[in-house]
Amino acid sequence: MATRREALSRSAFLVLLSLADRARHGLGIMDEVEARTSGEVRLGPGTLYGTLKRLEEEGLISETDDRPDLDDDPRRRYYGVTATGAAALTDEAEHLRALVAIAEGKNILKVR
Repeated sequence: MATRREALSRSAFLVLLSLADRARHGLGIMDEVEARTSGEVRLGPGTLYGTLKRLEEEGLISETDDRPDLDDDPRRRYYGVTATGAAALTDEAEHLRALVAIAEGKNILKVR
């Protein structure tokens, strides 16, 4: 059995999730997280940029020249998920799915 890496923080998981489909800049990441969580999570600049720094240091994301927003400010820094980051995101999502299955088995979750 493979050893599971250390769990991602909620902000790290959400940042990686926001970058899973395309490169984004800081404000784009903040907007994506807020939209995908229906406004329940708002990453402030301190949390966002601290998380980006840690993820970059851990090799889970990297700055990229890919600029999906064609009319964008050239001073913006875009980030993309590395192969290691994609693997960490998948691992964390699978771990969360297993925890949700346990909660369902214990009838903790309400039926929608």
